[in-house]
Amino acid sequence: MCQQDRAEAVASGSGAWQIATFHVVTDADVHADHWEMHPEAEEAVCCLSGGIRLHFRPDAPDGAEDMVRLQAGAAVVVPRGRWHRLELDAPSDLMSITLRDGTRLEKRTATH
Repeated sequence: MCQQDRAEAVASGSGAWQIATFHVVTDADVHADHWEMHPEAEEAVCCLSGGIRLHFRPDAPDGAEDMVRLQAGAAVVVPRGRWHRLELDAPSDLMSITLRDGTRLEKRTATH
């Protein structure tokens, strides 16, 4: 999903669940430099091909990020309200399922 598509999805506010599939080639395609959070619902992140790393922002300012590595055929559910971001291990095909209402993005900083 290109950055423009992501911005539109974040702003959708339709109240509908979104199922999206997309081919990603670079970390920029998955907003690796931003944290994302869905306050209204969990998000299923599925790696259909390739490989990704899903990072969870630490709860404490001095805490370490938790990371889950997904290979083709694997999925993880991101809890509602949990800040997360993706990085690629290889070009990948991904699928996400979530309620996008209220989705927030925050630029990564040196402290989080």
